[in-house]
Amino acid sequence: MKILLLSDTHSYLDTAILKYVQQADEVWHVGDIGDIEVTDVLKKLKPLRAVYGNIDGTEARAEFPLDNRFVVEGLEVWMTHIGGYPNKYNVRIKDTIAANPPKLFISGHSHILKVQYDKKLNLLHMNPGAAGKHGFHQIRTMLRFSIEQGEIKNLEVIELGKRA
Repeated sequence: MKILLLSDTHSYLDTAILKYVQQADEVWHVGDIGDIEVTDVLKKLKPLRAVYGNIDGTEARAEFPLDNRFVVEGLEVWMTHIGGYPNKYNVRIKDTIAANPPKLFISGHSHILKVQYDKKLNLLHMNPGAAGKHGFHQIRTMLRFSIEQGEIKNLEVIELGKRA
């Protein structure tokens, strides 16, 4: 299964993003969607899993959860917008993730692309950076990877060009 992982679109969706959406089996959006039209477009093209972020309004909060925990192709995944990263997990999830860690933990919010293994919890953390144009990041980024029999394969960083 091919996954396209993006975050922090802040109402921005362009043909560069949509080109990669077409190549995926599923799209995962880790919050700060902005205008709900972003996820409406994504859902018309591919199956979508998403969470809402801190800038998202009532429409996104009504449609998507704060935390999305699921199993796909044998891989347990937890997505949340403000989750932190290994050794600096957000206080809201710190105890829960320690008590019951997923195999893949995904967060957004920071606009900083990061893939880091947590040896203590035996999980992989991913933050796809920001695919939108709002924020301090210089380069717009996403991640894509495959899931095969519970394992993550072929992880790629996608750079979409400068933010401005």
